[in-house]
Amino acid sequence: MIMALLPKRIIDITGSGATVGYLASAFALSYIILQVPIGNWSDKIGFRKFLLIGYLLCFLTGALYYFANSSMLIFLGRVLQGAGEAPVWALAPALLSIKFPNSKGTVMGMYNAAIHLGLTIGPILGIIVAKVWTVNQLFLIYAISCLVGAIFIFLTVDNVNSKSAKSETSLDLKHLLELVSRRNTFIALVGIALYGAGYGIFLTTIPAFLLSSKEMSQTLVGVFFSLFYVAISLAQIITGRLSDKMGREIFMILGLLMAAAGTFVFPGLGQPWILVALTLPSLGLGVFYLSSMAFLNEVVPDSLKGTISGAYYLFWGLGFFFGPPLIGMLGELSEHSMGFYLYSLVLTLEAITMILFYHGKVKFR
Repeated sequence: MIMALLPKRIIDITGSGATVGYLASAFALSYIILQVPIGNWSDKIGFRKFLLIGYLLCFLTGALYYFANSSMLIFLGRVLQGAGEAPVWALAPALLSIKFPNSKGTVMGMYNAAIHLGLTIGPILGIIVAKVWTVNQLFLIYAISCLVGAIFIFLTVDNVNSKSAKSETSLDLKHLLELVSRRNTFIALVGIALYGAGYGIFLTTIPAFLLSSKEMSQTLVGVFFSLFYVAISLAQIITGRLSDKMGREIFMILGLLMAAAGTFVFPGLGQPWILVALTLPSLGLGVFYLSSMAFLNEVVPDSLKGTISGAYYLFWGLGFFFGPPLIGMLGELSEHSMGFYLYSLVLTLEAITMILFYHGKVKFR
């Protein structure tokens, strides 16, 4: 609900869309720094406490947005929001993979679809409510929602401790480097970084492109956000069950190719076809997200489920941090669509790399 409004808020304050990409970078700054430590600590003392802390930090973020009167305070809020969402996004899938070891793809798909259901409703709800309430009041709704989330976690979630497994290994720098040094893991993590870049581009750079270059209304941008989240939700529901049967690799490759094709096509289209075209990369990102997360959860023992999720979102955050500003700068220096074409090319190269490396491994299980 609030993310659909932040790009326009920054444009209104600064008079330019050049800094919109930093909404993603500010978020990713704290998100990157905290991923591995939070995953490691949660493996030792349980997931529940960190989930609670995450929701409470998001509650404080909403309060800060409410009082913010400058772009600097909004960016500061994004840093705080990144710290809050780090455990919320990373730890719940790790918890579910331990509680449902034989159907982790299906259950993760359901969980992520539930998140994106809220993300789907939010942009449209924000547009409707904004006709009655001010933007600042929407930030209060966000804050209250996060507080309610914390209450639900406190009342209903068991404090699962993945160290109940025999292994007591933690993911420190040495083990992280060892994990990255494995070719199959490294290739997947590169794809995850590209996925993070794509997610950040869809939240910041593409809305700014639609507002500035395509002269799209804020209402249609809200529709774009909803379509984005609907597509990701649908992709994950379908991918989870199928990847449990067919394997993760084929869906990682398929997701990358879908995202590359849609990203390449959409800049040259006009309304309303541009929204239709953007649905394809949205589906592709959702397919890759779920399949790659399940893939990495299968390469480590239960004792490292939290930390591998931290590693996942560490690389996701790196892409989320660097991708949108780079695309934004390319748009300022050259044609506005040049950055999207280059991103499409990189996605295609990553897909080709996976095809070559995972050749023969894509089969029914």
